Amino acid sequence: MTDTLRLGIAGLGTVGTGVVKIVQRHAELLSRRCGRPIAITAISARSRDKDRGVNLRHYAWEDDPVVLARRPDVDVFVELMGGADGPAKAATEAAIAAGKHVVTANKAMLAHHGQALAEAAEAAGVNLRFEAAVAGGIPVVKALTEGLAGNAVTRVMGVMNGTCNYILTRMDDAGLTYEEAFAEADGLGYVEADPELDVGGIDAGHKLALLASIAFGTRVSFDDMKLEGIGKVSIDDIRRAGDLGYKIKLLGVAQMTGRGLEQRMTPCLVPSASPLGQLVGGTNMVVIEGDAVEQIVLRGPGAGEGPTASAVMGDVCDIVRGMKLPVFGQPAETLAPAPPANAESPACFYLRLELVDKPGALAKVATVLGENGISIDRMRQYDHPGAHAPVLIVTHKTARPNLDAALSALPGTGVLTGAPVALRIEEV
Repeated sequence: MTDTLRLGIAGLGTVGTGVVKIVQRHAELLSRRCGRPIAITAISARSRDKDRGVNLRHYAWEDDPVVLARRPDVDVFVELMGGADGPAKAATEAAIAAGKHVVTANKAMLAHHGQALAEAAEAAGVNLRFEAAVAGGIPVVKALTEGLAGNAVTRVMGVMNGTCNYILTRMDDAGLTYEEAFAEADGLGYVEADPELDVGGIDAGHKLALLASIAFGTRVSFDDMKLEGIGKVSIDDIRRAGDLGYKIKLLGVAQMTGRGLEQRMTPCLVPSASPLGQLVGGTNMVVIEGDAVEQIVLRGPGAGEGPTASAVMGDVCDIVRGMKLPVFGQPAETLAPAPPANAESPACFYLRLELVDKPGALAKVATVLGENGISIDRMRQYDHPGAHAPVLIVTHKTARPNLDAALSALPGTGVLTGAPVALRIEEV
């Protein structure tokens, strides 16, 4: 048995505490599987005195995570503080400069600084691994960089934020409004301190940007991603989509097209019978399509102490075993600048309209759609007690600029009583 691999952990929140528990609980198992003991030597967190329900007294304490990252008795710096900048970035840079391997769960830091950190780590000859940053306990980074390395990936998509999926599931199952479902999720502790990170699609967008870089050999380009949260999804949309055979999900899609790299994290309709349509609660799912493997589906817990700590330790074990891979699957210097798509690929769309109940209203809507090159696949009008008629339209495939032009023109018809709702229908 060789010398012990020594960990320095910065951040003792839910995930950091979970990592400590795994190392303490499975010390013998880890040693057998990795061929070398793994031990924690030093830790850092905001509060030294907080009761975290785990014994920390045998570990050296550093108030400054940068000092922790440089300690001579730390071989692998485990960054679990979070935040795109500040202490997390400074300590990660210090660890790399000191020749330490880094394992992180920090999706925001990598989405904004991944290229520079990857170049620094590869120049220093150290690992920078981040399985825990994407989809919690699902080994999707490993799948893309290793198991599917022989594929030209054509599309990556998935549900990557458990909070949003929980809210949309509760709206569907329990008939809750968005506000009611959000309050329930918040009360259960599922919502970030800044809720926009979850319901605004930012958290999931960070994850998708990292997967797109690996899948398509491009530099991380989060700033070019289209983001739209779930705040405008109503219980009416949930019910009407269900009537048409669809579920609404906050869906991330990345694909390389002749127009460039498409990256979007937006509410979409997916077929109810599809794996994504059947996904409920806080679970995550990632679908990868490649030219050789065709399609694979990875499903599992996307957050939480155990699943995310498990992903952290998977990366640590790979380092113990001597594995060394480029951060994003190929040398960082070879990653191409990501050309943002100048337009989305054509798709079918779901439209929900509230019309005045008078003759000719539907004809005016159909005329505007036709003038913008949009044909109607299906249409449904619901019984209504008042003067406003709810109408659903599913279009044939159309370009988004055509749809936007039609949506801009529809209010001028004088037959709408509210703003139209348009959601993309994704083929899965």
